[in-house]
Amino acid sequence: MRGALCWHKEAGARIAGSRDLDRSKVQAPCIARAPEGGYRLFYTAVGPGKPFPDCQGYILSAVSDDGLAFRPEPGIRVAPDPGVAQMSLRVLAPSLVQLPGGGWRMYFEARGPADIPTAICSALSDDQLDWTIEPGIRLASAGGVGAPRYLPLGGGRGRLLCFRSDYGPGGRAGGVRIGTPVVSALTEDGLDFRFEPGLRLADRQGELDSAGITAAEVLPGRPSTVYYSAWQDRPAGVPAPPHPSLDRDAVASGLSADFAAASIAADMSGYRSRILEARSDNGVDWWPGHVVIEGDGYGGVEIDAVHAEDMSLIDPGDGRWRMYYAACDAQGVWRIASALGS
Repeated sequence: MRGALCWHKEAGARIAGSRDLDRSKVQAPCIARAPEGGYRLFYTAVGPGKPFPDCQGYILSAVSDDGLAFRPEPGIRVAPDPGVAQMSLRVLAPSLVQLPGGGWRMYFEARGPADIPTAICSALSDDQLDWTIEPGIRLASAGGVGAPRYLPLGGGRGRLLCFRSDYGPGGRAGGVRIGTPVVSALTEDGLDFRFEPGLRLADRQGELDSAGITAAEVLPGRPSTVYYSAWQDRPAGVPAPPHPSLDRDAVASGLSADFAAASIAADMSGYRSRILEARSDNGVDWWPGHVVIEGDGYGGVEIDAVHAEDMSLIDPGDGRWRMYYAACDAQGVWRIASALGS
């Protein structure tokens, strides 16, 4: 088992809200090599330029020659479809794989109203710019799944890591989510997935993940190492405003119409998130490790003072790794930040 990487934050933001499509909130990045050279960063966003009033988010992109300075690209890469209940409000957390026959497939989390479980869907593109959503659902569960991370296994096979929402007595209808552990599913063709038994990584194993795991990604080429982001719950007795993605009345009450403001209010109600490393001796089952990225907390000055989550990894080709991640400062401003690991 190779030694752990040491991560150092890079100054500034890779992506900050700068236009009507992303001015309110940016999150959940995915980095890829662009076919024209350089890098393309896909990310989840919402802003006043959203395509319909109740829209809660979509996937945008930006390009860079060096992986540090990114130029936003016009238009939306993938948008929710009000006519499809499962993805009528939000699409987020993209994960890309290059296909053997050419082109790319994007896996993403799809959200509709809170009484419909989240699911993982997919889209195809020949150029990383124009995407066509594929019919059907790639992966679903009774409580919902999300934040997909695709790991190619060769020969068209792959493993999809994601969180799974687990609910207490009464199930999803009871409204009490008791956990978001990491699970996995295998595929032979990239379309049909079957869950593997058990959990890849249990959540709520300590104070740092007391509110669940939001994403997990294997370090490419090192199946013994996985990075994951976990939320720490609010201090005892601190109330949280309703999060529109979990509120069944979000659309009717108007929370969905101002999704960014409502969700940021919940984000800043005492929660913290960090990025941690987990280790494995078989490349399938991981045990929690140590924190690798965290901010300086409420009242801090760092770009990721309160939240650091939903990482995406790439090898720049210089013997190091670069991690892109969603970062929220002490004023509730979300950006995409990065760190180098060696």
